[in-house]
Amino acid sequence: MLRAAAALVALVLGAGISVDNAGAQGPGGRLNSVAATKIVKIAHRTDATPFSFVTGDRNEPRGYTIDICKQVVASLGRQLGIQDLKVEWVPVTTQTRFEVLASGQADLECGSSTVTLGRMKLVDFSNYVFVETTGLVVRNAAGISSLKDVAGKKIAVIAGTSNETAVVLQNRQQQLNAIVLPVKDRDEAIAALDSGQADAFASDKLLLVGTRFKDQQAVRLLPDDISIEPYAIALPRGDWELRLAVNTALAEIYRGGEVKKIFDRWFGQLGFQPGVLLSAAYLLGALSE
Repeated sequence: MLRAAAALVALVLGAGISVDNAGAQGPGGRLNSVAATKIVKIAHRTDATPFSFVTGDRNEPRGYTIDICKQVVASLGRQLGIQDLKVEWVPVTTQTRFEVLASGQADLECGSSTVTLGRMKLVDFSNYVFVETTGLVVRNAAGISSLKDVAGKKIAVIAGTSNETAVVLQNRQQQLNAIVLPVKDRDEAIAALDSGQADAFASDKLLLVGTRFKDQQAVRLLPDDISIEPYAIALPRGDWELRLAVNTALAEIYRGGEVKKIFDRWFGQLGFQPGVLLSAAYLLGALSE
């Protein structure tokens, strides 16, 4: 029990710790730029429904993580004493989301980014904002009822994602003998599944729930959890002042109960409630001053 509790605490708090100080920002870092320009540049996914996506002619970002980041911006404004802090939205893909932080094109990345040690070599992360799992959507015609049934089947997964790492690991450890089919993006994965080129599509479960297939009745989501995917706001690597300011904002959101309103807005209508790990992330992220 104690070992499990320690692992849980490490899981929830680990996102706020940088691997080392190489490449660290100087004093003030991005906060100086934000204060000078009165603009926060936020990278956002356009295809990560229901966490970060765009709809309609105005292409305005929407989603669970977007709503959290809007609250973070409001808190940053209060911390900096700026009443009219603006947001400049920067659309990104799974391949470019971290590059824009390193290059200075964005100050935060708000989407569905899983914290991993490898990614900590490129960027830093806030405390956790969500905890997901990798799952599988399968074609009914493929005859797959659980993960153990994927032998000889083709599993589409977006290249370079933590989902790909999880699928490859489980495929090897459990000797599933599945064929892992790396694809460029979500659209290519959907097309592969719709056309029968792939028998399954591995991704974060709620992203799979939000995905529109050609024939929704021809596919189903398996109950299996392949991996745990803790989400956080990605930040420029080594900028401790910005990370502290963002974690301060998240603590305010968690302590004040605003995060539950945001969760209910996006997931309440589906009958979802925060699970044990997400509740722990909210509780441990509600740090005191």
